Amino acid sequence: MPKPKILLIGGGGHCHSVIDVIEQQGAYEIYGVVDVPEKVGSQVLGYQVVGSDDDLPELLQHCPNAIITLGQIKSNALRVKLFAAAKQIGFALPAIISPLAYVSPHAQIGAGTVVMHQALVNANAAIGENCIINTKALIEHDATIGNHCHIATAAVINGGVVVGENTFVGSNSVVVQEAQVTNFVKAGSLYK
Repeated sequence: MPKPKILLIGGGGHCHSVIDVIEQQGAYEIYGVVDVPEKVGSQVLGYQVVGSDDDLPELLQHCPNAIITLGQIKSNALRVKLFAAAKQIGFALPAIISPLAYVSPHAQIGAGTVVMHQALVNANAAIGENCIINTKALIEHDATIGNHCHIATAAVINGGVVVGENTFVGSNSVVVQEAQVTNFVKAGSLYK
């Protein structure tokens, strides 16, 4: 039986990492990549750039699934815009979870969220839509991550933490238990 196809929206560095997760996961066949118009016809890790954002309605006719593969460091505005556009057009936006990650069967993962290699999502954690749970991040029990967040590499979100929508938590940061985060946590910091 053929695998369902998925379209990758965004062709930069984060896309490279998501390609690796999708290939390892083996649940989807990558249909192609959407990027800026001048890159149409080029390739990203061997996958064709099949169109730009303007081509999304037409691409839906060939591929029903999509994932946002544009990263989030300085701002998530374009990620949020692309997610909303893909959803409105009618794409299914599945969660993508690396087979090298652990996600508790008692956790919830929202649509369009990517859980990267060696991330851990423990029991009763709830992660919203269109999030990046990056390599080696830890989301501890009973933590809540809002929509459109990026929990960067090796960040630790301890038990009962609430991370508000549109928040970036930098690499190697530690957010102590029960804290509430609503904006930005600098890489390598301790957030209380």
